[in-house]
Amino acid sequence: MNSYPLFRTVDLFGFYVPPVVVWAAAALLPYLIISWLADKVGLYRYAWHRPLADAALYVIIFGALIFGVPLLAGATLR
Repeated sequence: MNSYPLFRTVDLFGFYVPPVVVWAAAALLPYLIISWLADKVGLYRYAWHRPLADAALYVIIFGALIFGVPLLAGATLR
């Protein structure tokens, strides 16, 4: 069974970083941009609980990166 190169551990200054940490850090920038835009446009007024909406937004972006980037890199779903 071959592992995808996108899901290997990263060596950062001698520390091995799990791939989930790398993906979480990669999801942070789009989350901050989309959250800022949603605040400026006024979409948060429709949210019942803003921290809950923020957490849901981050989970959606995180999941989209985990499932979308390997598909864009040429991996196939099995």
